[in-house]
Amino acid sequence: MKKVIAIAAAALMLLTLLAGCGNNATTPDNGEQTQTKTFTVGFDAEFPPYGYQDENGEYVGFDLDLAAEVCARNGWELVKKPINWDSKDMELETELIDCIWNGFTINGREDKYTWSTPYVDNSQVVVVGKDSGIASYADLAGKIVAVQADSSALAALTENEDGSNDENIALAESFEKLVEVPDYNTAFMSLEAGAVDAIAMDIGVAQYQLEQRGDAFVILDGTLAAEQYGIGFKLGNTELRDAVQKTLDEMAADGTFAKIAEKWDLSQAVCLGK
Repeated sequence: MKKVIAIAAAALMLLTLLAGCGNNATTPDNGEQTQTKTFTVGFDAEFPPYGYQDENGEYVGFDLDLAAEVCARNGWELVKKPINWDSKDMELETELIDCIWNGFTINGREDKYTWSTPYVDNSQVVVVGKDSGIASYADLAGKIVAVQADSSALAALTENEDGSNDENIALAESFEKLVEVPDYNTAFMSLEAGAVDAIAMDIGVAQYQLEQRGDAFVILDGTLAAEQYGIGFKLGNTELRDAVQKTLDEMAADGTFAKIAEKWDLSQAVCLGK
């Protein structure tokens, strides 16, 4: 009978431990069990150097490194959640993600999200084949230009609510076609295959892609638009935004933010703390 009781007690203890693991619980010094907060970052997994899947299948990038440091300093568990960029608003509204952190442009979206302070200055540029014969924006007339769906480059070429974007609208009207693609890997494959003549895109991503792909492509002189990146939270979620912003500001003050930017060759682009 004593043996049976001992086995039952051991089984009960094991179940208790398993339950604690399943709840992702931690036990601080006061002995009270608390729940570890998860911080779920939504990102486009094909947007290097800000967030992408490397050759080992790991999700890496500048923004993900920043998020990891924020989580480490707050005792949170980072969850990296690749999303379809077209579905980002639904993911945020239904709280499947806590924020959109992936080279996310503030400009033109100011009232749609609760934003962090801008941390990167960015511009929209045009990439063409080195031997394409396209040397300026004027040479894009009659050409097929690719752009990522729901991107800042698309907005730069199609939106003109206050009449201040006439030049870009006229440029887009000169194209044979403006083609929307789901991601920039598709855009570059289309450019290599001759299915499109140019790609309008973020300069940071363009520079990364050109570095990876050799000297077959060039960035045309000039920019379509200037913008800033921020972290987008669900509208009204100021509590989480403030916690993340406070930590980012601390990282900027102690030099950690600059070190992460240097790792990803983005020192010239970052603006937080400058």
